[in-house]
Parts: sequence; C-alpha cells; structure tokens
Amino acid sequence: MGTCLSISNSTLLKKTKYDRKSVDHNQQENGKLSGRLAPLKLSRPIQVLKDPTGNDIFKRYRFGKELGRGEFGVTYQCFDDVNGESLACKKIPKSKLRTDIDIEDVRREVEIMRHLPKHPNIVSYREVYEDKEAIYLVMELCEGGELFDRIVARGHYTERAAAQVTKTILEVVKVCHEHGVIHRDLKPENFLYANDSENAPLKAIDFGLSIFFEPGQRFNEIVGSPYYMAPEVLRRNYGPEIDVWSTGVILYILLCGVPPFWAETEEGIAQAIVFGEIDFKRDPWPRISEGAKDLVRGMLEPNPYSRLTVEEVLASEWMQNADKVPNIPLGERVRARIKQFSLMNKFKKRVLGVVAGNLPDEQVHGIRQMFHMMDTDKNGNLNFQELKDGLFMIGQTISDHDVQLLLDADCDCIATVVTL
Repeated sequence: MGTCLSISNSTLLKKTKYDRKSVDHNQQENGKLSGRLAPLKLSRPIQVLKDPTGNDIFKRYRFGKELGRGEFGVTYQCFDDVNGESLACKKIPKSKLRTDIDIEDVRREVEIMRHLPKHPNIVSYREVYEDKEAIYLVMELCEGGELFDRIVARGHYTERAAAQVTKTILEVVKVCHEHGVIHRDLKPENFLYANDSENAPLKAIDFGLSIFFEPGQRFNEIVGSPYYMAPEVLRRNYGPEIDVWSTGVILYILLCGVPPFWAETEEGIAQAIVFGEIDFKRDPWPRISEGAKDLVRGMLEPNPYSRLTVEEVLASEWMQNADKVPNIPLGERVRARIKQFSLMNKFKKRVLGVVAGNLPDEQVHGIRQMFHMMDTDKNGNLNFQELKDGLFMIGQTISDHDVQLLLDADCDCIATVVTL
C-alpha cells in the first residue's frame, strides 16, 4: 500500500469473446481445448430478437435519468405511461454489437431473464423492445443502493449480517442452477437493495454473463471479474461450481473487508487464485467463528469436484443458523476496508467505461488529456490533489478521506486510459 496511484502498463483480464464453444468433460487433449468459434462480422441492419414485445418502446415509456453503464449499453430510469410505474431500462445500441457473438450475448441475456422464475431476490423482468437502433430491456427498478454501500452506511456490522447476506446470494445461485443457468459473474456490485427501507430485499440485477447449461457440460470461456473467478475458469474447464466459489469470495470479503486473493495487477490476482492460500490470521479472523471459517474453506476449495455444493452450503449449521450466529461488531477496520475496496472498484469501473467507449469521444479525449497533464513530472504517479481533481472531472465528487482511501489502495486501473 502506498500514497500514490501508479500508472503501470499492466494488461487487464478482459472477457474473452472468441472461445464460446462449450466442451464435454472428456473432449480435451492434453489439457488443451480444441476448436474455436471465430466471430463473424455483422452486416447491417440486424434483427437481434425473434419475438420482442414491440418495436416502439416510446409509445409506452418515458426515459429519465441514467442509472449506470456497462460493456454494451446504458441503464436508465423509465416511467410506464399506462400505470405510472417507475422501472429500469437497459438500452443496448446495435452499434455496440459488432459480431455474431455479441448478438448471441444479448439474445441469451434476454432469454435467461425470461426463463428464470419470479423470486424475491432476483430483479423482475418486464418486457423487451427492439427497433432499428437498439434493444431495450425493461425490468424492475432497485433504488436501495449497492450491498457494500449499505454496509458502510450502517456503521454496525457483524458476522450475523454477513451470514444473512450470503444466504440470500446462495438462494439466488440455487434457483439459477435448478433452472439450468450458471450466473458466472457473482460479485457485490451485481446486487442492489429494492428500496431504502431497513428490511428491503437484496436482488441480483445483472445476468449479462450468465449461460444455460446441461448436467456434465463444461465451458472454456474466461468471463467474470478477476477477484471472484474460480481457478477452473482460468484453466478454461468449468461448470456451475464456479458460482459457489464466487459466493465464497464474497463471504470472505464480508467477514474481513478484503478479497482472499489479492495482487496489484489482474495477472497477479490470477496467479494468487491458482497458487495462493487463504489467510485466516489477520484481524478480525481470530474473532470469527470456526463455523464461518470452515464454510469459507469449503466454498474456496480449489478442486471443483471436492468443493461444497450450493445445497451443502445452505444445509451447513452456520448457514442454517444465520439469524443466530455472533452479532458482535467486526470492528471499524473491517468497515473501512470494505469502503476502500468498494471505492476502488467504483473508480475502476468508471475509468473502464471510458475504455469501453460508452462516453462521448470528446469526453474520452478530455479525460485522457487530463491524466497525461496531471502527471506533470511524467513519473507515472498521481498525488492526492491530482487524484481528487481527476475524480471531479469524471463526475465523482468524494470527500478528502475517501480520496485518501483510494490512494492507500494503490490501484493501477488508470493505466487502461493512459496507455490507449
């Protein structure tokens, strides 16, 4: 941990778009996967969906403020002119869909949202529209904020709270697997609270990387977010067991405030996942129950065939007694770590949004220029004031204390903008 942000030349692990082909467990030769599905360039115009609700979303919905940005599109608040309901709409411009694989991604996301049953912890799908310019996925609006934000805001955070949150996530995993879906991108950012009330349900909101599976089917595409990837994803031979691993990583973070496998670069994180050991020595682990530690070990078992199943985790004594596990605060240090980790990820996501091309060209150019100009001595480092000014330029006005938290995290994500 240092006092400046290093602008390095590390290469980020990115979602692989060319190894789409799933493989049978026995279809491997010497550990190497054979056969790749090459992307085909698209001719215009394109029709993505076979049976959209309609082709003119604006006959029924009015768009409001922007809620967030992803690889393919932007999510907006929208209003149903028929009943006045406030909803969310994910707009996916067709200009972002450059290959048949991109088309497949979007089509599958819609199919999975339609396929999954109504569940109190899964965002509700409403309908989907398609016109010449874009696809519009309309769904329930969750206004209660992200998981980590609520933990930080509460101030009082305990092992019991971690157990209750993890149980909710596992219930989502169980429903997905029962309906033949692997989520593939479980992380705290993909869960939002339905509203601001104290007892608001936590809901899974993003199924953009999810995929249908059959029993015994294996996949070789590297997808997901580095901290939460299972080792078999990096080895390109995986199945539904990866969702238990990712949930185990979330549980570890909830209990101590940092990921179990950490490094300065994504390549380093991958090495730590494959070869690293879980640390149960640092604070607050000596104060955490053995039941919680045993569960983390079982969920983060490197061998997917020895790893606890989602049913086994839910049946464990610690999870069965989620409402009775210790309710003693884990301490301000854990809460501060969670806040730091959350801030770092939000900053990184915002910067990577520039790389994904989701900001106007003139704004992208301005931000790149800003980072080059801020590094006045060209030593590859940003100090406190430089970072604060940079955050302001990309719409993130945060306190001096939080700027310092980002500096202390020593994140190198700015490199993706500077080195383009």
